[in-house]
Amino acid sequence: MGSRGGSRMSTATDKDWLAQTIQLAIENVAAGGGPFGALIVRDGTLLATGQNRVTRDLDPTAHAEVMAIRAACQAIGDFSLAGATLYTSCEPCPLCISASLWARVDRIVYAADRHDAARGGFDDLEFYELFARDRSTWPTAIDAVRLETAARPFDAWLDDAERTAY
Repeated sequence: MGSRGGSRMSTATDKDWLAQTIQLAIENVAAGGGPFGALIVRDGTLLATGQNRVTRDLDPTAHAEVMAIRAACQAIGDFSLAGATLYTSCEPCPLCISASLWARVDRIVYAADRHDAARGGFDDLEFYELFARDRSTWPTAIDAVRLETAARPFDAWLDDAERTAY
């Protein structure tokens, strides 16, 4: 993400793209979905849009940003969105930040923030706070059980000369 956590000056173009994400979010609410919209832009070209489909699709990972990333990757035929910007109506939650990192998005630009999402009843702020705490305090137990064969999938991966690196 370009400035690695820093902020860049926004441009009129940023504001235009963000206005579209806000409109997508409003339209999604009217259609019974969540108040989130996103789009992926590369070299000034819109690659894909996404709207929150969690309740519609009964898929807790169907966030607007994830949907836009999935659609953009399909549109360009690549799992890397290097050189692209993710515009989103709200600060991405940890899931969406992670998906953006995996997709190699260069930059994320958002409008509303995690506090706005919390006011709307969404868990974004709570999850950000959770990740700052020790895992032993989390409501979900996370246990590592190391088997002797645990590293074998990675050995197989490294031994595959025809693997697609990412």
